[in-house]
Amino acid sequence: MIELQQVTRRSGQITHIKPTSLVFEPGQFNVLLGETGAGKTSLIKLMAGLEPAASGQILMDGVDVTRLSTQKRNISLVHQFFVNYPHMTVFENIASPLRVAGMVHSEIQGRVEEAADILQLRPMLNRKPQELSGGQQQRTALARAIAKESRAVFLDEPLANLDYKLREELREQLPDLFSGRGAVVVYATSEPEEALLLGGKTALMRDGAVSQFGPTAKIYRDPKNLNAARIFSDPPINAAIITKVGRRARLASGTEWELEGPVREFADGLYQIAIRPHHISPVHNNDRPVELKGRVLVTELSGSESSAHFQMGDDNWVSLSPGVHPYQVGEEHPFYMDPSECFFFDDTGQRVF
Repeated sequence: MIELQQVTRRSGQITHIKPTSLVFEPGQFNVLLGETGAGKTSLIKLMAGLEPAASGQILMDGVDVTRLSTQKRNISLVHQFFVNYPHMTVFENIASPLRVAGMVHSEIQGRVEEAADILQLRPMLNRKPQELSGGQQQRTALARAIAKESRAVFLDEPLANLDYKLREELREQLPDLFSGRGAVVVYATSEPEEALLLGGKTALMRDGAVSQFGPTAKIYRDPKNLNAARIFSDPPINAAIITKVGRRARLASGTEWELEGPVREFADGLYQIAIRPHHISPVHNNDRPVELKGRVLVTELSGSESSAHFQMGDDNWVSLSPGVHPYQVGEEHPFYMDPSECFFFDDTGQRVF
């Protein structure tokens, strides 16, 4: 188990990690999700001992390792860039941390071959890294982490530089690769979809702070603040100010609708709503849709889905829906919002429904 107790990281006057307290447990995937610059890599470097904490404590299995070097923490780190020794064979690359630890040859042989079999590298064990594809090189780095049997494995966007097909394959395999090994696994990504596929628990990061941490699927369904909802949405979540008067809500564009459920009883005033793009459709898809009208700015077709960025008053929103739709850029188009899928926030950004 890794426990962070009010850990911070500063460089001069710049705070990279604000006071952070988290507990990462073995036996499941722990995901750090946030945009580039959110602090994911800085937090991993703190836990790995590559950067010093300005304050707070880092505990591994109850032992304070805050001031210990990386070598004494028994961790493995896999970056998005392939880090293999070019003069060594694949076997030697995988075996390198075991040899440094003084392990006997027979045990090294067994661990390397087991890791190579898991990652389908057995035929490449005698090759040099330059003879491998990018995916095979990243598999070698992952095999080294598995063979080392570390207490903690940190994966810093390890699939970012791989082609789509290989990324999909490894993404499906990763949870199984480390299951049952007793290590704490922390995986950093900027892709919400990847976090959902990996499961486990997710810490949502923004500006060096964790806005929410818990079971991944639950956080997606139940963000506790607007920051969390924004981090966990791709394309970006649609957000706008509404005015509540009685049991009706009104957008700045003039669109109004009848509120349902507990929000009907909220005090009148200003609230923020947010709704994910796949609940905004160019066609009727529920019993009580709210019709929106917006000028289409950009359209995209991705696989079997169409997206449209449209301007509605001062707000730019996104619709994402199955199929191909005949949008005309620059023209006004009707869109339909499912109001039951709206999140409601107060003026501080905290979720109220």
